[in-house]
Amino acid sequence: MNVRSRGSGILLHITSLPSRYGVGDMGPWSYKFADFLSEAGQTFWQILPLNPPRSGESPYHASSAFAGNPLLISPELMKRNGLLTEDEIEPIPNFPEGRVDYEKVASYKRNLFEKALDRFEVKGNENYERFCSENSDWLEDFALFLPLEDHFEESDWSKWPQEVKERRPGVMSELKEKFRGSIEKKKFLQFIFFRQWFSLKEYCNERGIKIFGDLPIYVDYKSADVWANQNYFKLDEEKRPSVVSGVPPDAFSETGQLWGHPIYDWKELKERGYDWWIRRFEHNLNLYDWLRIDHFRGFVQYWEVPEGEETAINGKWVEGPAEDLFPILRKKFPDFPFIAEDLGEITPDVVELKDRFGFPGMNVLIFGFEDDFPENPHLPHNFPRNSLACTGTHDTNTIRGWFENEASTDEKEKVRRYVGKNISESDVHRELVRLAMMSVSRLVSVPMQDLLGLGESSRMNDPGGDSGNWLWRLLPSQLKSSERSELREMTKTYGRFQEGDESGPGR
Repeated sequence: MNVRSRGSGILLHITSLPSRYGVGDMGPWSYKFADFLSEAGQTFWQILPLNPPRSGESPYHASSAFAGNPLLISPELMKRNGLLTEDEIEPIPNFPEGRVDYEKVASYKRNLFEKALDRFEVKGNENYERFCSENSDWLEDFALFLPLEDHFEESDWSKWPQEVKERRPGVMSELKEKFRGSIEKKKFLQFIFFRQWFSLKEYCNERGIKIFGDLPIYVDYKSADVWANQNYFKLDEEKRPSVVSGVPPDAFSETGQLWGHPIYDWKELKERGYDWWIRRFEHNLNLYDWLRIDHFRGFVQYWEVPEGEETAINGKWVEGPAEDLFPILRKKFPDFPFIAEDLGEITPDVVELKDRFGFPGMNVLIFGFEDDFPENPHLPHNFPRNSLACTGTHDTNTIRGWFENEASTDEKEKVRRYVGKNISESDVHRELVRLAMMSVSRLVSVPMQDLLGLGESSRMNDPGGDSGNWLWRLLPSQLKSSERSELREMTKTYGRFQEGDESGPGR
């Protein structure tokens, strides 16, 4: 996707929207936020993966790479569609404002879903039957996987009975019959999820707003994807990962990062024409207009760590499938609407591949004041035009939180020198957002927290933190007309305004 015109957007995950029901969902506030973006002249809405988190929190550790997270289903829209009544929705628990209590939300919505399913007519529903048929390649396995987890009281499927672990055909047929009721419930929730999602996407697109999604490179071992596609992963005789994902030691970590995902058997995938990956890309490009490829360098080279290691030190670099896979993807998806997450230690071969295929890379402004100033690639005067400039990401502190709690005295001085004036902690977010907006980068993404100037307590995720991640929510009072007006003016000033332009900045 060689970006040809300037644009900008806001990063705000669905869970972070206001809602009466304890977590952001695809209901009224998602439409209000789409209106906010449109009125502010924005080009896109950037979100995180929509998949169902294993723990109820991180969307990067999901039980399926294809399914949607049922917690994002709007009870309000279910009521409008006749699946729930007001009496069934009430009383709404006293959910905390500004944070998500996932356990409390799940308990409340589980009860609502049971009532909606009782009212939903499965038989003879052509839309439902079409959905199940069109998505059968992943839906059947996913809808069975979760009931089996509950039945065996074990999320590690390698510990299930041998015949279930090996998915013997006769046993699979028996299980599908035994758990027919639970399977129908899972399918029903996926049908409702995608119906609500595509309605929201259509609303956004009609207002010139592109949906900018996120594709994690790896999938969780305890997922329907690995259980159903065991030959596509490097597993041992017990069906456990023989090697796992991570990144090597660097300036930030002496022991590297041990992520623990199973590693793909790229040789086997190649022999099958990368069919699973093509289906995954196709599915995601149906959900989103643009797609951020997480850990892009992993397609060029990836760090492989033997299972059982306590750190990532003893791993090794292994050649990835990029040279084979990306030509196939370009032929399959001519628009090639991909953006490469190329952060971290990036080698020349990764840069060459990114440039050869025209992928915009990412530059993160708060990284620009570290070493190599003023040659640092994350400073605006070094940004390439075909790039996505970000003030921060879902994994970084907010601008204000970074300036108040992480930036060294030297880094703060560099900010002041770069901006050309003394700035306060209360104004630093405006200055850095403006720097990103005025840069030559064709695309700019600003986390909602940075637009509002919120502090560290509002960051979305701290990769090194054990708790408090993925919980932040926007308060209704924070979506002000003054914020919209300020964003609109800045967007116009720096040539990013996209009023009435449904094509966005892509090809």
